Amino acid sequence: MRYPVVLWDLDGTLIDSGAMILASLRHATSTVLREDVPDERLLAAVGAAASLTEQLRGFGDDHVDELVRAYRQHNEPLHRDLVPCAGVLDLVRELHGEGRTLGIVTAKRRVTVQLAFDVLALEPLFEVVVTAEDSARHKPDPEPIRVALTRLDVRPADAVYVGDSPFDVRAARAAGVAAVAVGWGGLHGEERLRAEEPDAFVRTPAELRDVL
Repeated sequence: MRYPVVLWDLDGTLIDSGAMILASLRHATSTVLREDVPDERLLAAVGAAASLTEQLRGFGDDHVDELVRAYRQHNEPLHRDLVPCAGVLDLVRELHGEGRTLGIVTAKRRVTVQLAFDVLALEPLFEVVVTAEDSARHKPDPEPIRVALTRLDVRPADAVYVGDSPFDVRAARAAGVAAVAVGWGGLHGEERLRAEEPDAFVRTPAELRDVL
């Protein structure tokens, strides 16, 4: 067993939320700012700051509260139709059955994570869930991953962090855990992910299984 502890990002890694994140960013910027922001600029903001507020601040500091409110009003109802990333839930169940210790480390608020848990049978598979409220700093800072390691009482050398963004890779490397970048999230391209020099880049859950 290469990694007894497997920590996961949530959006774009476990849950197929890329399209609804982009749609909600489009909605917020178009309704509040009355402009069509290019998708490339919208996607560049995803995960680039510690919180949704900071991500949206780059589109208009004077309107950030309105942007956040519009984003959440559009985004939260979409969770009713949320699905896991293809093949990932089966892999998570397999790893859980092997006795691996699993955890989630996400920048989402606990209330938003719960929206996903209410729809998908994920929560019982994870021994720790670190959300935005659990650390003062957020990815790409390593603190959230370190919170998970502390709660699980495990060494960084025994853990891997699996995520779909450059900021996930940076956080993992800074925390001293192995970093695996996945290519199925739909928000960040392979070239951008590989530029962060993860320990592995995978395109499918089957490839991830081989790495783990």
